[in-house]
Amino acid sequence: MLRICTDGWKSYYRQSVFLAGLGLAFLYTTVLGFDCITTGYAYTQGISGSLLSLLMAVSAISGLMGTFLFTRLRRHYGLMVTGIISSCLHVCCLMLCVFSVFAPGSPFDLGIFSVLMGVNSSINMGELEQSQVHLYPPHRNMNQPILPDRSSIHWTNNTVLLENIHTGDHPDSYISIILLFLGVILARIGLWSFDLTVTQLLQENIPESERGVVNGVQSSMNYLMDLVHFIMVILAPQPQQFGLLVIISTLFVIAGHTMYFSYTRKYKAMEKE
Repeated sequence: MLRICTDGWKSYYRQSVFLAGLGLAFLYTTVLGFDCITTGYAYTQGISGSLLSLLMAVSAISGLMGTFLFTRLRRHYGLMVTGIISSCLHVCCLMLCVFSVFAPGSPFDLGIFSVLMGVNSSINMGELEQSQVHLYPPHRNMNQPILPDRSSIHWTNNTVLLENIHTGDHPDSYISIILLFLGVILARIGLWSFDLTVTQLLQENIPESERGVVNGVQSSMNYLMDLVHFIMVILAPQPQQFGLLVIISTLFVIAGHTMYFSYTRKYKAMEKE
């Protein structure tokens, strides 16, 4: 089994579209999508379930627009240029998510790391409890275990999400969460178009005898990079740390598109020769 996996990776690495496929895999390391992680963060920012469902529907429509954009761009500019345009569109839209980290209403606070690790012993524990009011009710018996009651639990994609207990516990401004979801929704246009571009490149440039092996390795890489983003959330689970995850996710996306740009540059150099 180990030899089969090794041979499959070697076959994947030998392909001319290796960098394009690896770049697509890097796009899976992101929290900027409508999964359980982003949903949980939205709940902590006062977003209702009905509004979140509406945003998911708009996001699906945005993805469909990406498929139509792909067909039009490919017809007029070709497959390579389509990937470049899709990459630029994807990254530009994700910049809105980065801006949301520093916008009014954002709970972004890296000081939570020092609190959790016990580095800064001078921090008042009352301030810590105030900063984590979204997790625990303010009034409880000290002899009782720190557990949320049933009314504060939402089940989404097999993940327990803790909602604000009090209806008045909302962020001072919704500018941050608006920019975040606006960037996520618009970015899906470029994301879907880029995904179709790389998938088409894999189908057109891989020999038929190796196509199944290479596509299998590609799927494995996608799932592996998807696992990485869940590990990031385990290391930074607090809403105050979500902004850091947004920045790291954007860097992974930029790295993935940079790999695609390297592939196109290498392809053009081979064409000139």
